[in-house]
Amino acid sequence: MPRERKRVLVTGAAGFMGSHLVDALVAEGHQVYGVDDMSGGYWRNVHPQSEFTVLDLRDQEATDAYIRQHRPEIIFHMAADATEGRSQFTPISSTERNYLAYLHVLVPAIREGMRKMVLISSMSVYGAQPVPFSEEMPRLPEDIYAIAKASMERSTEILAEVHGFQYTIIRPHNVYGERQNLADPYRNVIAIFINRLLQGRPFYIYGDGEQKRAFSHVDDFTPYCLRAGFDDAANGEIFNIGPREEHSINEVARLVLRHFGYDPDNPPEALRPVYLPPRPKEVREAYCTLEKAQRLLGYRTTVPLDAGIRRMVAWAKELGPQPMRYLENGLELTTGNAPATWTKELM
Repeated sequence: MPRERKRVLVTGAAGFMGSHLVDALVAEGHQVYGVDDMSGGYWRNVHPQSEFTVLDLRDQEATDAYIRQHRPEIIFHMAADATEGRSQFTPISSTERNYLAYLHVLVPAIREGMRKMVLISSMSVYGAQPVPFSEEMPRLPEDIYAIAKASMERSTEILAEVHGFQYTIIRPHNVYGERQNLADPYRNVIAIFINRLLQGRPFYIYGDGEQKRAFSHVDDFTPYCLRAGFDDAANGEIFNIGPREEHSINEVARLVLRHFGYDPDNPPEALRPVYLPPRPKEVREAYCTLEKAQRLLGYRTTVPLDAGIRRMVAWAKELGPQPMRYLENGLELTTGNAPATWTKELM
């Protein structure tokens, strides 16, 4: 049954996950507004049937005016400075671009009668608790980014209780796939591996590569994110969305090499992975339960990691190698074992 047409705002709409969601919303016939500051987004991702505006959510006055003008009924907040590992070295920027930017959206949206907020959070809020993480676990953030995400979640719960709007909080796994930003040197391990090989250069692995993650192809994320915005069963709920299967970073490296046509056991000398010291505060294992998403959203995994990486490599080869986009003003802090890949811009 078709959903009732709504005025929907997607923040981060020119980015990877946001642009896929905009596509799905437009396909359903909603009136879709999108904003992005273009720090990690691209014009090629903007859907021509959406109403798109370049907007930096750190600008409180401009964001307030935008919300007052468009008065969205549903907001999918996907804009983020999702650089968990880097946040220890850019704590001010991480807080501004995540927690404060979110409040700049949420407060005027409440005032203008928003019906529902779908907050895209992060499983980083679980910290270093025993895996698999379940939604009932407490928030125990281990890094600055996770602190911001945990604050965004709790602020949503408090303000919803006081002001009476609906919300759903989504904690995605490591989402990857076509349109992911290949030029970000601080995050997106699969994209970085692929871009380095496109450049004919080796990629870097922090630590021993045996840290484990669950990876979710964007096609296994978008439909359930969309459903969470419209289904009453999702109101007031927190969901992990992503597969249960975990993979080591070394496994990911082998798959990327193989889909570039190299023998992962014996790649060319010039393309063999380079191992570096571990990043500070990196959680060793991070993967989640999925029973709640299965029960209330009908979640199921359809794209296994091998197939997803194969598709992403094919897309990236068509796009071509991308120059890395480092922070214009560098890190806020360069002490405390900041990775050389960032301080010396090795990529």
